[in-house]
Amino acid sequence: MPSRVGSIAQVLGPAILFMTLALPAAGQQSYQLDEHDTWELESSPKVDSPEGRLASARRILAEGRAGRALNLIERWIERNPRSQLMAEAMVLKGDALVALHDEYEALYEYEYVVRRYPSSPAFTTALTREYDIAVQYAHGLRRKVLGLRIMSATEEAEELFIRIQERLPGSQLAEQAGLELADLYFRQRRMGLAADMYALFIKKYPRSPSLDTARRRLIYANLATFKGPEFDAVGLLEAKAELRQLIATHPAEAERIGARALIMRITESEAQKLLTTALWYERVGDPIAAEFAIRNLVERYPESGACVRALELIPVILGQLPEHVIKGAPDYSILRQAILGSDDAPIVDAVQMEDDIRTGQEPTTTTEGETAP
Repeated sequence: MPSRVGSIAQVLGPAILFMTLALPAAGQQSYQLDEHDTWELESSPKVDSPEGRLASARRILAEGRAGRALNLIERWIERNPRSQLMAEAMVLKGDALVALHDEYEALYEYEYVVRRYPSSPAFTTALTREYDIAVQYAHGLRRKVLGLRIMSATEEAEELFIRIQERLPGSQLAEQAGLELADLYFRQRRMGLAADMYALFIKKYPRSPSLDTARRRLIYANLATFKGPEFDAVGLLEAKAELRQLIATHPAEAERIGARALIMRITESEAQKLLTTALWYERVGDPIAAEFAIRNLVERYPESGACVRALELIPVILGQLPEHVIKGAPDYSILRQAILGSDDAPIVDAVQMEDDIRTGQEPTTTTEGETAP
């Protein structure tokens, strides 16, 4: 979703004021359709009653006089501590604080309603307000400190998204909060958490209209967890499995994101990891293990750029192997002729190859003979 930034009064305030007018509440005016299909006033609270005073505060807030409305609501709460409308009044107080740019203070009012009145209709309203503020915080709105918006509030957004999912499990609001939380982790480059949240979202909401977005970002998050051939490749394997499933179940979406090209890149990374493993074994003086890694590499990824580098290295490793190991190895001479074009192709030692890999000099030829991105 596009980033929602800017003033609370400009973005969040009008929405909350609109929803304030729509709140179902005891004491509001009620209408019914007459025989001519026109709305007829059926009942209206007395102006001097608690219901009437609360309705008056709501109307004043809707007119944009938030300060006056807040004053009226606070006086109402002091005078009606046992009223059945207390949950509604607390939500209204929070709405007034939001309109006054004090959305963080408003969270205390909404949270009070959520904890104290879980069976009230205001419970869902308060959680919706918390969600709206959390989205603002997640997309960059800062908290006030000494009257200035200078403090990041992404931690508060994270906590609110988690609470909403716990308090309204299975609801549309919980679904939105789950996706927002995953997107927050994704923007923060916390890819392990993002991948976990997207996977959980896909599992919990298989009919969500945002399912394609979640699948796509799950793949990207898993890819981003791979930090290089020296590190764990679990994210690569999960991304590869997700891509293959996407190709099988949603071929159009797979084509749109270039799933096959991504699989080729993952395959190259897997081959590169095997080459790095072989180089490490050669460096620590274990040529048998190094040859085994290269054997695995050329068998599984014969068309990868890493296979080319491995065949440039193998003569150095073969010179360190005992005869009985060489007899059980593939015919690397034939492989060098087939892939390198000649068994007399240049031989690269392990140290030089590791330096080349670190500086990004390794070839990246793909199965189509193009250079991989």
